[in-house]
Amino acid sequence: MGARDRLDAQFAFLTEADRLKQILRASPLTDGSRRENSGEHSWHLTLYALALADHAGPGVSIDRVIRMLILHDLVEIDVGDVPIHSANGTVHGSAEVAEAEARAADRIFGLLPADIGRPLRTLWEEFEAAESPDARFAKALDRVQPVMQNIASGGGTWTDYDVTFDQLEERVGRRIASGAPGLWAHVRERARGFFVR
Repeated sequence: MGARDRLDAQFAFLTEADRLKQILRASPLTDGSRRENSGEHSWHLTLYALALADHAGPGVSIDRVIRMLILHDLVEIDVGDVPIHSANGTVHGSAEVAEAEARAADRIFGLLPADIGRPLRTLWEEFEAAESPDARFAKALDRVQPVMQNIASGGGTWTDYDVTFDQLEERVGRRIASGAPGLWAHVRERARGFFVR
């Protein structure tokens, strides 16, 4: 691949990535004025990683976590946002969604020259597997940010989807606790008040 073709491929990927700003998520902005988009979510998560780095476990590389977080939702360009508390029949984490996301990753990371696209795809896969310390911390942040958005907006999607506290613990809390136990202990108490009926 010549230098011109390489730059064309890099810019094609970056232009495609801009479409992430068009994907609306279920989560509201903290002021409740509108739903956030996936580009905003990814950016916000990188700030979470910087601001909450002291809650990462031993050996966690915040630089790698930030790279994962900026990439993790690019597949939503093709698949859309699948909320954890979804009420539309699409199940977050289902085999069907995982297959669609893998196809999207093939396409999107495949736009890049292979020496760039393959390592980024591998990093995305590491995030999805959530087995390394870096990925567990990144996943924890990905789960805690919508919780904080819901707290700030007066209940947000918990109200919209009639979420119970037990569902929050199972779907979100366990993942946060796995990668950042101190964060979940704190956020759990703040969230609990929204589920007193």
